Amino acid sequence: MKPFREFLIFERSRPGKIGCPLPELDVPEIDLTESLPEMVRDELDVFPEVSEVEVVRHFTRLSQWNFGIDQGMYPLGSCTMKHNPRINEAMAALPGLAGAHPLARPRHIQGCLALIHELQTYLSDITGLPHCSTQPAAGAHGEFTGILLIKALLDHKGEKRTTVIVPDSAHGTNPATASLCGFDVKEVPSDERGCVDVAKLAQMIDDQTAGMMITNPNTLGIFETHIREIADMLHAKGAYLYMDGANMNALVGKTKPGDMGVDVLHLNLHKTFSTPHGGGGPGAGPICCTAELAPFLPKPWVTQLEDGSYTWQHDCPDSMGKVHGWYGQFGVLVRALTWILTLGREGLVRHTEHAVLNNNYLRKMLEPHYEIPFKAPTLHETVFNDKRQQIHGVSTMDIAKSLLDYGFHPPTVYFPLVVHGALMVEPTETESRGELNRFARALIDIAERSASDPESVRNGPLTTQIQRADETTAARYPVLRWLPEQKES
Repeated sequence: MKPFREFLIFERSRPGKIGCPLPELDVPEIDLTESLPEMVRDELDVFPEVSEVEVVRHFTRLSQWNFGIDQGMYPLGSCTMKHNPRINEAMAALPGLAGAHPLARPRHIQGCLALIHELQTYLSDITGLPHCSTQPAAGAHGEFTGILLIKALLDHKGEKRTTVIVPDSAHGTNPATASLCGFDVKEVPSDERGCVDVAKLAQMIDDQTAGMMITNPNTLGIFETHIREIADMLHAKGAYLYMDGANMNALVGKTKPGDMGVDVLHLNLHKTFSTPHGGGGPGAGPICCTAELAPFLPKPWVTQLEDGSYTWQHDCPDSMGKVHGWYGQFGVLVRALTWILTLGREGLVRHTEHAVLNNNYLRKMLEPHYEIPFKAPTLHETVFNDKRQQIHGVSTMDIAKSLLDYGFHPPTVYFPLVVHGALMVEPTETESRGELNRFARALIDIAERSASDPESVRNGPLTTQIQRADETTAARYPVLRWLPEQKES
């Protein structure tokens, strides 16, 4: 058989083929039999052969061992794991969208450019911030872009500010983002309500403060009622307010971050706007910002010309540059716009109301059985802890593992870090009352068993095919590579 390079040259130079022979490459030939002699075999001892039905059954069995949103509730607080409507997938699969080439000229992709422009318009309307970029590829990437936006403006103004303030309940990506962008991180504590301690924040803001990153509602599910006051305090010192939009599922159609004094925020399309979530991507984390920050947005921009057509605007002298190639995660953008257009303005409001209603319905049922460390009203999610169960020697991890016996994916555990033994529950708006009842009954049963038969909870799960792992040993003595002697075990 010809080497691949020679084969490719031959194929491209055949009559009727598009293209021409590839130029000769100055690359030395490598004999793999000399480089990897231990990998060479003259013959196979046993040639593997399986039937079609065996292959199908093998991969079907593997797929059934996974748990996904199509099989049951994913009550992961903060992550907002909800149903992805099938119409989203159908629209993203349309040939004119799925097959658009990233190097196509603007006149050939007018529909794609119009779609991006329309989505940006809707996201700006939802957030109350007039300018938008869909380039960032995930929430953390959106954070990174948003903080770089603030940094670019400060550099343009000749201000060398060095610090970013982050609440103690923040997502871990917040301090990581600020640090990655070259800022020192200062942590502001929460008050007794679970919100930012405004009095202590006032003492921390100075002429070295570039901005503050805040999540609203925060990671406890509590609305930061002093956010406008916080924004005014920052602005008075020449600093900016960045909002982590991870929890916008509780705000869409009800209130706008722009009205709260927010300067820039990112949106997780895979959380709030029903696009696929998890598995390492693809995701999308568009950012919206004020007019002051807009000149520094990533380029190119989608611009509508006087004749109504769309094009890429590359003449952006103050832009921070590109943060993603081509269109951004275009398939995700198609799905998000489909969801917005499907629901419409009234539907967006109802989706928010149902998300908040579902959470508070669960909270009322679970409150007699699990401790809520911060008593303030919650919106889309509630953080419980294991304080009552610890009396009987049952931990948050035991509760989470025992939920597997009831067919439920556990909630987020041990986050946020300001709550010891946290159980962070977010049902989202897509779960039915029946599913919420079943989930609540499972957690209530675990709470009752924790008092009457704690050993059964500590040993959970009891009915799944996979036994519970020893997390302590796994963390202290991790096996990071496969060893030949492990074959038998």
